[in-house]
Amino acid sequence: MAQDLVLDNRTDSAKSWAQWLYVAHGLSVLFTLGALSFIPLIFNYVKRPETDGTFVHSHHGWQIRSFWWYMVWMAVGWILVFTIVGLLFAWIVFAGAWLWKAYRLIRGFIALNNNEPI
Repeated sequence: MAQDLVLDNRTDSAKSWAQWLYVAHGLSVLFTLGALSFIPLIFNYVKRPETDGTFVHSHHGWQIRSFWWYMVWMAVGWILVFTIVGLLFAWIVFAGAWLWKAYRLIRGFIALNNNEPI
């Protein structure tokens, strides 16, 4: 069971880093619509190799994929902004991307706190 895991110092430190990175991604999406999310993304790439063999490794991959897919959907939204027909749909794409990213961050954070891979 995941609750029965005994965390060693390395895993505990990695978990703490991942928690802070979830928070940083979340704050970036909340206050800058993701414009500053590249900062925690860099830390995800730097810290991920240190977590090989732990459940935390999956969380770095989850955050990295969440960032890139969010960027894809935001780019689609911006492309739609510059088309006459798409202008109406761009805001739906933006809202959907924001809600999807929020869901992924919350789901990942909960799994991390339960010592589960994502």
